[in-house]
Formats: sequence, C-alpha cells, structure tokens
Amino acid sequence: MGVITRRSAVVLGVTGMVAPLALAFTAVPAQAASSCTTQAGPYQKQVEKFLGRPVDGKQSTADCKAIQAFQNKHGITPAVGYAGSVTWGVMDLMNKQKAVGNNPNKDGKCPTNKGRIACVNLTLQLSWIQDGNKLVYGPVPVRTGRKGFVTRTGLKKIYWRDIDHVSSVYNVPMPYSQFFDGGQAFHSVNLSMWNPPGSHGCVNMTPAVAKKYWSLLKTGDDVFVYGRKPGT
Repeated sequence: MGVITRRSAVVLGVTGMVAPLALAFTAVPAQAASSCTTQAGPYQKQVEKFLGRPVDGKQSTADCKAIQAFQNKHGITPAVGYAGSVTWGVMDLMNKQKAVGNNPNKDGKCPTNKGRIACVNLTLQLSWIQDGNKLVYGPVPVRTGRKGFVTRTGLKKIYWRDIDHVSSVYNVPMPYSQFFDGGQAFHSVNLSMWNPPGSHGCVNMTPAVAKKYWSLLKTGDDVFVYGRKPGT
C-alpha cells in the first residue's frame, strides 16, 4: 500500500462504475445516455415494484423516467431507464439494508467484548458503532472496495486520524479520515453510497456520517471488517 505520511498516503477510496452485487451484466439497449429506452429489462417487475410503479413488466414512458432518475441519482450508467442487473442490484441491496433495521449485529459476528468498536459488514455494505451489546450509532450504508481493491477483513485499530486528509495518489480530498489498515480508512465522499462499483479500498461515508464517526471514535479504537462484498 505504501507509506503513509501526514496529509499524504497511498489511500484507496473514490469512484468507478460496475455492479455492487454479484449479478451478471445484461446487455443494455444501445442508445444515447440522455435518451430513454422503450425496452423492458429482465428485472422490469422488480424495479417497478421498488419504485412504486404499476407492476406489469412492461416499459412505459413514466417507468423509464422513474428508472432513469434513480440511475442518475446513484451514478448508474448508462442512465437510459433500462431495468437491468446493475440497477436492480442496487435496489436489492437497499432492500436488504432496510431489512436489517436497528439490529445490525443480529448474527453476532462483530465482537461484543471489545468495548467501543466500529463494525463494517461488507456483504450488506453497512457500518455501525457499538459498545458491547449496545448500539451506539447506525447502521448506515457505506461504500467499500470494489473488485481488485477490496476492503481487507479482520480486527484492526484506528491508528491515525487526519480531518483534512488529501490523497497523493488520486489527488482528492478525504475529509474526516480515520486510518485502520494501511491506506484504508473511513472518510467522507460526495457520492451516493450506492454508486457502483465501490471505492479503492476505503470505507466511504456521507459527510454527515463521517463527521459523526469522527466524533465517536478515537485513535486506538477497534474496527472489525467482515463478510464479502458480492462481485469482489
């Protein structure tokens, strides 16, 4: 990963464009990104249901515009309103995250004998902070490493924090950086947490969440990363 120096690191954590879940790509109609396809996709009914549209499996102009708006919001390309595997993959992940509710450690995989600890479930792309069995904050959606840049699993500790960090590799700001494994850190990004395919290894958060993590954690606190992001 390289040596980390103050405000400069081989840090991993910005953008890209593939599926967040292990779903095969479905051919998308060849149309300009600004246009709206008339073709129904293989996940048409599931996408219609997610968006609160009439579930008939047929593509309408209103369906296409609703799907396209979702794609634009979350950086899914091409944003042509096609109900393909990438779009449904993001929606399916959102459904799974919502189903967790306020019990993210139901499976007991994040240690409860470490006191305050930040947990990261790669499979569900969720993070939270707990203290023993008590949920302190979260769960919140996060954006972890994509294929080839996976966020490494295991028990770690926050060893360095830099509120105004800048990556020397990608020349991008990484506010509220809290490093826990080489160049991998919690930090904020101005992207949707469901923007595929993921980061370059860091655990991306919204600015509000990264700021909250900054206030709740300190150097020496434990971090536990487990699971596997589908598609990695």
